Amino acid sequence: MAAMKRSIDIAVSAVALLVLAPLLVLIALLIRCDTPGPALFVQRRVGRNLKPFWIYKFRTMQDRDAAVIDPLVEGVIRSGHDPRITRIGRYLRATSLDELPQLLNILKGDMSLVGPRPVLVEQVEAVPDEYMQRFKVRPGLTGLAQVYGRRSLGWLEQLALDVRYTERASIGFDFKLMLTTVYVVLTLKDIYGSTEQNWRQYRKNRCQHDVRESK
Repeated sequence: MAAMKRSIDIAVSAVALLVLAPLLVLIALLIRCDTPGPALFVQRRVGRNLKPFWIYKFRTMQDRDAAVIDPLVEGVIRSGHDPRITRIGRYLRATSLDELPQLLNILKGDMSLVGPRPVLVEQVEAVPDEYMQRFKVRPGLTGLAQVYGRRSLGWLEQLALDVRYTERASIGFDFKLMLTTVYVVLTLKDIYGSTEQNWRQYRKNRCQHDVRESK
């Protein structure tokens, strides 16, 4: 199955990049005209077997150097009215068009069309041991958590769905998730999440618990 899945990833991402090239160029131009800064945002993520890679996204926020952004203290984006988000960025986030450059990641082999979403380097320490199985497969452009809740899910709920995907992964299941993704994106569901359920809050609570246990 792995070889077939990889062949599908290569074929679909290559064709999609060719077909969508005019749209990708248009989005890049709109971003550059909207606010100063590059069209692409590049960030370090963690993929299969905990291997780090650089992920590509269309920039949806005011231009800031990724090296000076501290993910541990960065405020959660709770709505499209967050001042950090650009005008074109609101639309790109709502439609998930900001994720299209990850077709390059798929073509390179860093990612797959379907799989758990790639996490930040800082998020790894917030993944309990029982959910580490999520790193046994390539991260995906979409996945089980993205079609059943997206950002409305709590951190552990996301991880549980990631693990469930690794247990059920198949070509047919991937195809079903891709079709469902189209519906979810078109309905603009669950674009933003809450502060209380995110990985930062879970990590903070876990650290506090560990400190209490050590006393």
